[in-house]
Amino acid sequence: MSSYVFVYRAPSDYGPGTPDAPAAWQAWFEQLGGSLLDAGNPVFARRVIGSGPSETVLGGYSLVSAVDLDAAVKLAEGCPYLGAGGSVEVGELTLLNPSTVHTVAADHAAATGS
Repeated sequence: MSSYVFVYRAPSDYGPGTPDAPAAWQAWFEQLGGSLLDAGNPVFARRVIGSGPSETVLGGYSLVSAVDLDAAVKLAEGCPYLGAGGSVEVGELTLLNPSTVHTVAADHAAATGS
């Protein structure tokens, strides 16, 4: 199993969620079950350095485990932001090699067993 980060992208005009939003997120996290490694945290203050997307803003993140990228994407399909005009970026995490402070393909293969 590999670890994946879900980066939540909220519409740029998104305000505080509706009163039922916390329940929707909690229900989705419960649906993820044992795949959820870290529910993460929402983001409220943000700033983009460089060129970034203008139609969405960083909304938060979560960490999940899945057998591959397709399985992680399938898990992300229930995200409450999707119904509010937002999106979810899904990316496979690779551990850094602490002795070199960078990652090479061999480090990724060792970390993921691939």
